[in-house]
Amino acid sequence: MKDIDLATENGSDKTMLILQSLLCVLREKNLLTRADIENLCEKVASAADEAQNALPCCSASALAAASEMGKIGDYIGRRYGGKHRRN
Repeated sequence: MKDIDLATENGSDKTMLILQSLLCVLREKNLLTRADIENLCEKVASAADEAQNALPCCSASALAAASEMGKIGDYIGRRYGGKHRRN
């Protein structure tokens, strides 16, 4: 375990790649539905809402996360399809 260095300059890139891959694997195995991913996108977007954000010091990170989650959701939706959430 000591050979793994996550504190490098691009540590967040490594983490993002792992999380994106994990979402794709879960979707491929039908453990995550498209509706689940849409709900996750909404939760991340609500964290970026400055009016509701409990930690305003993280607003730039929250906006970046919401943007990235939107891209991931769009990609997974195009790649794997599935039913949308019912409103």
